[in-house]
Amino acid sequence: MTLTKINFITGNKNKLTEVRAILGSVIEVDNQAVDVPEIQGTIEEIAKEKARRAAEAVSLMCLLLQRACEPVVPKEVSLTAHALDQWAGVDGGYGAGIPRAEESPGASLGHEGLNKMLDGFDDRTAEAVCTFAFCRGPGEEPILFQGRTVLGSDEHAQGSIVRPRGPTNFGWDPIFEYEGQTYAEMEKEAKNRISHRYKALVKFQQWLAEGQQ
Repeated sequence: MTLTKINFITGNKNKLTEVRAILGSVIEVDNQAVDVPEIQGTIEEIAKEKARRAAEAVSLMCLLLQRACEPVVPKEVSLTAHALDQWAGVDGGYGAGIPRAEESPGASLGHEGLNKMLDGFDDRTAEAVCTFAFCRGPGEEPILFQGRTVLGSDEHAQGSIVRPRGPTNFGWDPIFEYEGQTYAEMEKEAKNRISHRYKALVKFQQWLAEGQQ
């Protein structure tokens, strides 16, 4: 069955606008601000579990409202500081306490807290990863679309954590520097060429355009 609408799981207007700008040509994007409890694990495990729980919550809401229910698409973002990852001895950015900072700049360590922790390390390199998880409904297996910060064909390009520079209205963009600029300092077009979020959304867009093969 051809999809005509999805529920992007967010209460953030900036993130909704970004998703609509990229996916709007192939599908209608609505949003639901569903509170999904955080779990620990790899970014892929977290994204899938978020999708399952969001699908259950939205399905229940649709049942109560007696209306049709569209597939859900939550997002999980990881900013992995390599020094903290090695120090913590766990997988991915979650061990460094960073993913929540993408959703709320003041959550978890926060901009300044992360910088202070890294002051004790020589290595300030980091990798940004974004995973969108598409789930048709309760009991369905989520499908993942992942993007990483890269430049051209270099799939292993890295950024670094710096003191905040630029606007502070989009997660940890002000502290993630890539090629001499933080994400917050970049023009939108330049950022989209390397952005982990943009690349994940483009993969999802292509999948939708191909008829969900």
